[in-house]
Amino acid sequence: MGSFCFLRTRCLLRPLLPSSVLPSTMHRTYSLDIAAPLLRSQGYVDGRWISAAATFPVVDPATGQQIARVADCGPAEAKQAVDAAYKAFDTWKHRSAKERSGLLRKWYELLVQNKDDLARLITFECGKPLSESLGEIDYSASFLEWFSEEARRCYGDVVPSAFRNRRILLLKQPVGVASVITPWNFPSAMITRKVGAALAAGCTVVVKPAEDTPLSALALAELADQAGIPAGVFNVVPCSREKTPSVGEVLCTDPLVAKVSFTGSTATGKILLRHAAGTVKKVSMELGGHAPFIVFDSADVDKAVVGAMASKFRNAGQTCVCSNRFLVQSGVHDAFLEKMGQAMDSQLRMGHGSEPGITQGPLINPRAAEKVAHQVEDAVSRGARVLRGGKRGEGSFMEPTLLADVTTEMLCTREETFGPLVPVIRFTTEKEALAIANASDVGLAGYFFSQDVSQIWRVAEALEVGMVGVNEGLISTSEASFGGVKQSGLGIEGSKYGIEEYLHVKYMCFGGLEA
Repeated sequence: MGSFCFLRTRCLLRPLLPSSVLPSTMHRTYSLDIAAPLLRSQGYVDGRWISAAATFPVVDPATGQQIARVADCGPAEAKQAVDAAYKAFDTWKHRSAKERSGLLRKWYELLVQNKDDLARLITFECGKPLSESLGEIDYSASFLEWFSEEARRCYGDVVPSAFRNRRILLLKQPVGVASVITPWNFPSAMITRKVGAALAAGCTVVVKPAEDTPLSALALAELADQAGIPAGVFNVVPCSREKTPSVGEVLCTDPLVAKVSFTGSTATGKILLRHAAGTVKKVSMELGGHAPFIVFDSADVDKAVVGAMASKFRNAGQTCVCSNRFLVQSGVHDAFLEKMGQAMDSQLRMGHGSEPGITQGPLINPRAAEKVAHQVEDAVSRGARVLRGGKRGEGSFMEPTLLADVTTEMLCTREETFGPLVPVIRFTTEKEALAIANASDVGLAGYFFSQDVSQIWRVAEALEVGMVGVNEGLISTSEASFGGVKQSGLGIEGSKYGIEEYLHVKYMCFGGLEA
C-alpha cells in the first residue's frame, strides 16, 4: 500500500450556481476528505494518467456544488485507449489463469482496504447515503473476488467422436478487447461486475463511465495500477455528456473492439446495438426495468413491507431492479398501505448522504426529480390519492411518496420511475396480477410475497422477467446471474455464466489418429 494512505486531500465543494438560486439546504459546505491518490481527474490509458484539451465538472447532486473537474476525453483518447487495450491483449491472454486470478485478488484486497474512501466518493458524486455506498463497495469487491476464482474454471470439453480416428475438443478463449459503458447509479459495482469477468477471461477493457460519476471509475484505475494490473489491460476514458455520443461510437464501431458491454436505458442500448452491428460484435446489454412487486392474500404483510422498503428506497429508488409497480391483493390491501405508510414515516430521512442517519439522498439531478413529480401529478389528476409525501424538494430532492387508488392507465405504471415512488394497485385474482405484471415490453426483475407453495411455483414460472425475488426484496449477489428478458437486455452478468460473455468456443478436430 505504501505511505499514500496517510496523505489525504480535502476537497471543499464550491457552488456552480449563484448562491441566490441555491436552495437553503445547499449553502452548507461539505468536505470530501479521502486519500489523495484516489481522487483522480485525468483519464487512464495504457498505464498512464492522461489529460484532455478540456475538462468537465463533477457535481454533488445533494448540493449542486462542484467536487472536481475531470478530463473531457474525446474520440481521439477513446481510440488511443482501444489501441492500448488491443496491444495489451496479445500478452494478457497468454497470462496463466492463475496469474490473472492473483492480480484480480490483489485488486479486490485493495478495494476492501480503501472501502471508506471509495464509499465517500460514491456518496459525493452519486448522492446515495454513506451506508449504502459502503454496501456498494462490498458488492463491487465481491465481483473481483468471485471472478478471481472463476478465472481458473474456464473449462472446455472433450466430446466423444463418431469416428475412431478423431478427437473432438472444445476450447474456450477470450474474445479480445471489450468496451465497457457503465451507469451512474452504481458507479463502482457496474464496473467490477463487467471488468472482473472480462479480465478473468483474458480480455482487456476500455471503460467509459457515466459523465455524472467518473471519480469512482478513476479511483478503481488507481487501485488496479497499485494491484499490478499491466498497462493497457484496464483503461478509463471519462467524458462529458456532450462528448458521450462520439466516444460511445468509437467504442462500439472500432474494428479492434470485439465485445461491447453496456448498462443503461433501453433507448441508449438500441443505439449502441446498431453501432455494434456494423462489425458484428459480441454484446451484453443490461437495460431498463419496470419491476412488479406483488403481495398476495397469503403473504406475511409485515415481511412484505420490509421487502418493499428495501427494494424501493435503496438509492432513492434509482436502481434498475427496484420495484416500480406495487400490486396488492384485496384481502391485504388496506393493511399493506397502513403498514407501508408507517414504515416510511419511521425509517426514511432525507438529506446529504454523508450525514448520520440519512436514508434518502437526492436523485441524480433536478431533471430526475422533476420526472417523479410529473408522474405523481399525472396519477393524482387521474384519481390517485397521496398517502405520504408527494412534494418536490429543493434541487434534486423528491419526497418518498405513497400513492393509493392507482390504475394501469397512469404514467407511473407505464414507464420506469427511477425515483422514490410507491404506486399501489389493488387486484383481485392471481390471473389479474400476472396479466398486469407481464404487460410490459421489459422484464428485468420481479418480486412477490406469498406463503402458498403452489402459488409460489406458479407465479415464479409465469413472471416474464430474468430475476425473481420470492419473499425477498434484495436479490443481487455476485454468485447469482443478473440479466433480463424482452427489451431488458441481452446476456448475463455475475455468476458462473458471467465470464462466458467474454469467451468464445473454438472447436478443434484432431484427426488422422491410429484406430
